[in-house]
Amino acid sequence: MRIILTFCLAIWGFAAQADPITPRDGWVVMDSVKPFDVLLDDLKSAVRANKMAVVTQAGPTGAAANRGITIPNNRVVGVFNNVFAVRILSLSTAAMIEAPIRFYVTEDAAGAATLSYKTPSFVFAPYSAEGGDDLEAVSAELDAIFLAIAEAAR
Repeated sequence: MRIILTFCLAIWGFAAQADPITPRDGWVVMDSVKPFDVLLDDLKSAVRANKMAVVTQAGPTGAAANRGITIPNNRVVGVFNNVFAVRILSLSTAAMIEAPIRFYVTEDAAGAATLSYKTPSFVFAPYSAEGGDDLEAVSAELDAIFLAIAEAAR
């Protein structure tokens, strides 16, 4: 019984740790010295300032705490704008499954946060055969907006 308890505690401790977000294909990863809550608030402000909207938010931190598990803060923030939705729908109905495009705010062990996201051009690339050059142009516009949001928030 003691071995099982030790094993369960070891797994729980492992599950409660978060690996840092590392650069990967199609992602932008920006470290910040800001605490998680400040970066999250600044992200939301930057979204509004760039004429986009926070459409969704989700994160397991609160639900985990309700279960007695402490994990670093993290939040997925879906961002989009209906103007872009209508434009993309006219080019590829299937591509809209990707909207909203998400930012990911994660907290590290030292309390600082990281802001990451997949670039819109990466997200919409699988639909380029349907949407053609026009979808690539919309994606490039969104790339610039998402970068502006990230730089303003960070």
